[in-house]
Amino acid sequence: MSLNLTTWEESELFEKALSQLFVEETPLHEAINYSLLDGGKRLRPRLCFEAIKALGFDPALGLPVACAIEMVHTYSLIHDDLPCMDDDDLRRGKPTCHKVYGEAMAVLAGDALLTKAFEVIAVSPINNFYDLKRYLLELSYASGSTQLIQGQVFDMIAENNPKITLEQLKAIHCAKTGALIKASLRLGGMVAEANLQELEALTEYGEHIGLAFQIRDDILDATETSANLGKTAGKDKQANKSTYVSILGLEQATLELNKLIDEACISIEKLTVETPVNLQNLAQALKI
Repeated sequence: MSLNLTTWEESELFEKALSQLFVEETPLHEAINYSLLDGGKRLRPRLCFEAIKALGFDPALGLPVACAIEMVHTYSLIHDDLPCMDDDDLRRGKPTCHKVYGEAMAVLAGDALLTKAFEVIAVSPINNFYDLKRYLLELSYASGSTQLIQGQVFDMIAENNPKITLEQLKAIHCAKTGALIKASLRLGGMVAEANLQELEALTEYGEHIGLAFQIRDDILDATETSANLGKTAGKDKQANKSTYVSILGLEQATLELNKLIDEACISIEKLTVETPVNLQNLAQALKI
């Protein structure tokens, strides 16, 4: 099943909000908007909105948080594509930010996106059920030196290292990819005044989906073309990276992916509201 998030209820509202964040006509903002406004799956903000709706709240309340999440994600992609990291020339079907604007401007665009994310949350009228600092802490932890950034560090170390174990690879994926996905759901839950049990259900769902999403990426990198992916295919093999495909093989990696998705669908049923069908459908859309 293909993952198609191009049409969803809050899409127009979300894209409009993103487009109003960097409006000054400067070279820096041009580079930022080049990467921020070029579409993509928008999985993380979509998960944030769906968590809010699953708990019976208006998803528009989560716009600032959803925008902040997408800014952190886009910053991570810009930096991930740099020659000093993954060295990729293609992202979402077009040249990466540094190929168009240069490495220095790409670094600064990523820096600006990261800092703007926290500004947007800090000045937004989010409900008082959770303290503002709790929102900031949630996002900073997910994007910081023990999660997203550490995952990137371990990912670079894992290149040309055939001794990486499956557990080590899982830790890399859970940090580099899974942490922000999990935070997207938790932040959405916080906007919707989730209690502890509801936050735990969203967290468990996010942990399964976060790992599943990266395993799916491993599989597609090994099986799809650059045209279909919108980014350079076969990069993992070229970089001699350990992946779920290289360690388990394609068939077992696919089985693990689908198992995680089924577990995610079960875990989200623990919410104290009616079954969140949209979250289950989003999970099922990741299956291959």
